[in-house]
Amino acid sequence: MTTWINKLNIQGGGTTGGESMDATKPGWFSEINDLWPGVSLSLEVVKILHRERSQYQDVMVLETKSHGRALILDGIIQCTEKDEFSYQEAIAFLPLCSHPNPKTVLIVGGGDGGVAREVAKHPQVERIMQVEIDAKVLEVSRKYLPLMSAGLDHPKVTLNIGDGFEFLKQHKSEFDVIITDSSDPVGPAECLFQESYFSLMKSSLKPGGIVCSQAGTAWENLDHVTQTLQHCKAVFPVAAYGIVSVPTYPTGQIGFVLGSSSPETNFKEPKKVFTSSELDQMKMKYYDDEVHRAAFALPRFIGKAIAQAEENK
Repeated sequence: MTTWINKLNIQGGGTTGGESMDATKPGWFSEINDLWPGVSLSLEVVKILHRERSQYQDVMVLETKSHGRALILDGIIQCTEKDEFSYQEAIAFLPLCSHPNPKTVLIVGGGDGGVAREVAKHPQVERIMQVEIDAKVLEVSRKYLPLMSAGLDHPKVTLNIGDGFEFLKQHKSEFDVIITDSSDPVGPAECLFQESYFSLMKSSLKPGGIVCSQAGTAWENLDHVTQTLQHCKAVFPVAAYGIVSVPTYPTGQIGFVLGSSSPETNFKEPKKVFTSSELDQMKMKYYDDEVHRAAFALPRFIGKAIAQAEENK
């Protein structure tokens, strides 16, 4: 597929080809991808701040009229300044607050720095390791997205550039929590949604460790959601799917698959509950214990699809 920005023919996120078409009126970016056929979010563009092809993907930063700066990878919106906090807080604090004492954390991906920024806020977290495969995403984020990329330089964070699979193979039984902040299951991120990846993460956890991975939207990719959750359930004794609202993601909603190596974990009830004053001090805008519980209150169609996938395995 093709996306047009300010009358410039810029390749969008179509993953299986397709004919070129003028997807929007001039001056707008449209996210067009075969992962959500027939659905597109459009943002009015003030300026293209950066665009180049890295070793792994197309990297673009836009200044938009209503959502601030936006990071686009392979034609897919990764984050915008207006609503990034809901995703970053949820993917960080859902697993962190489900663990009794999350001292050591690994972030796989997350090159914009937003997840590291949030993980570092948790008072029990002492050490954060992060591995990002694409150095260009780190460079571009530091230059154009300082509110997020500040997380990359937090004193708790040790940043590594490399492949997440290889990193996990070299770090066994080391982490309390592993968070995978990946792009969608195409290109370099495709392998991060398979059972083999969940097995690899489990081997890098300490006893009682927890994982959390971006897992797509059930509104457009229900089969992908149920398959990813089944991969997690095949490895961990406790697994769950939680949802949060992010307006600039497809359908306005994104989900996470969480797994725990402890059969006693109850993702629906946070182990750590912060006071309102503590949340204010941490500058939290989205997450609290009520949002935590609500994330796992799934609409019936999602719950039924998950149950059916469990019966059919």
